[in-house]
Amino acid sequence: MQPVAFHPSRHYIGSVLIDRSHRKFTKTSDKQIQTSIPSGPPTRFLRAKTAKTMQPITLYSHPIGPNPWKVAIILSALHIPYEMVMIDFTEVKKEPYVSLCPNGRLPTIVDPNKNITLWESGAIVNYLIETYDQSHQLSYDTFPERHQLQQWLHFQVSGQGPYYGQLGWFRRQPEQVPQAIERYTAEIRRVMSVLDQVLTDREWLVGDKCTYADLSFVPWQDLVPLVVGDQRVVQELTEQFPHVEAWMQRMRARPEVQKVLKEKSEAMALN
Repeated sequence: MQPVAFHPSRHYIGSVLIDRSHRKFTKTSDKQIQTSIPSGPPTRFLRAKTAKTMQPITLYSHPIGPNPWKVAIILSALHIPYEMVMIDFTEVKKEPYVSLCPNGRLPTIVDPNKNITLWESGAIVNYLIETYDQSHQLSYDTFPERHQLQQWLHFQVSGQGPYYGQLGWFRRQPEQVPQAIERYTAEIRRVMSVLDQVLTDREWLVGDKCTYADLSFVPWQDLVPLVVGDQRVVQELTEQFPHVEAWMQRMRARPEVQKVLKEKSEAMALN
């Protein structure tokens, strides 16, 4: 199959943004999705310098959606080469993307090294850790730590992401629903209170190092000012949960987090 034909106004991002002279961050066409998967990585990506024998993983994403960026942080922390393809939210429920992800949500990865396609961010994180973190850089293979890591990942996926997302959705509606905003703001306080309590006497959620459990919380927590939408409430949360704020600062200081958050900021600016 022939390499993917790129429209000159289209942007893709991998380890760095490419073709910076193009100011419009665009969406993939159906043809691009169909051809980019079986034919291997798009030819115009700039790739990270990683293991020469490993093909880049394709990560389907969106500039704003936090969950794909969670996966990008794990990929970056493990020095796994990847290429990010942006999909507009209007396209995720249509073919050909739904052939990759029947749920019509982001992210999805295609790993040509293992011939596997996966969706659901928590499942993707588990796969990346199990497959590529053999040295346990971001994980533990000891009891009970390996189960505690799963505990926190499940809490992030089922607690932080959905509730933060719901508040953001209701905040964006032209007709405000005070009861919904109050409910989901209270849920954000609850999630942050759980984290803050655990982080009172430790730097990381599990063990004595930053793990995938910690890093999985970064993208949604970083969006708190946006999803809350009220600077007064944001300030209250920061003051009420200082250990969460300190934890986030530690993670923001990590190179892989800085890199991915920078990529996200650039992607949003071009969107």
